[in-house]
Amino acid sequence: MLLAMDVGNTETLIGLFGEDGPDSPDAMGFARASGEHGLTYHWRTATAASRTPDEHAVTLTQLLDLEGLDLRSAVSAIAVCSSVPTVTTQLRRMAGRWFADRPLTIMGPGTKSGMPILYENPRDVGADRIADAVGAYDLYPGALVVVDMGTATVFDVVSADGEYLGGAIAPGVAISLEALYAHASALRSVELVRPRSVVGRSTAESIQSGVLYGFAAQIDGMVERIWEEVGECTVIGTGGLASFIAPHTTHVGVVEPWLTLHGVRIVHERNHPKESP
Repeated sequence: MLLAMDVGNTETLIGLFGEDGPDSPDAMGFARASGEHGLTYHWRTATAASRTPDEHAVTLTQLLDLEGLDLRSAVSAIAVCSSVPTVTTQLRRMAGRWFADRPLTIMGPGTKSGMPILYENPRDVGADRIADAVGAYDLYPGALVVVDMGTATVFDVVSADGEYLGGAIAPGVAISLEALYAHASALRSVELVRPRSVVGRSTAESIQSGVLYGFAAQIDGMVERIWEEVGECTVIGTGGLASFIAPHTTHVGVVEPWLTLHGVRIVHERNHPKESP
């Protein structure tokens, strides 16, 4: 099976791709018609920049062991998309020590994505943004906006012809809350849950309302401005907070929580066509 990893600044997504599974909606009722096809196992861990190659191997061993799998025998290839250079280096070293005989794809400049990048400098586009765009276009061919709700809120735009056009980047929920708590001493950390109403009846509810409905409104507003430039198209939500925020937007029609891993898988197969799981 292909071991795919998406290393973000806050969290790391890990998946094992094997045989296709049945279609299923998510808990909020959003369609997930194809996004989990082939993703047999998946995990979400905290990103640890200080983790050594051996520690990465131990973590993966323990995760697979929870499912009754042996790391060395279950993994036939590895594909990595990383936004954290130090972790990229350590994962490359891990693969070189423990999986030197297995195909390895680490997304970056020179990796074949199969998607034309119409950025002024294509090397400036993060590997995770390319993976999101590639995965989204594979699942929903046509003009797209992908909204990744993670450490940052990232908008990626794909043309009907499958070209990466560019997008927008804004501070995400975690970054915004950290800044709020750091500069407003009277405010304390709150649990991210839906408040009873938009008009908060306490400081905690006011923060919850501002985060949930404020970011939902930001997403809808940005999507409408993008549509003004490229035309109305499908909007896909992904990222760790997608299931929390997307149900309260107007324009996000599909949630694919494992979209980046799906894109990583496709890029790997395009670079190692004989090694698909």
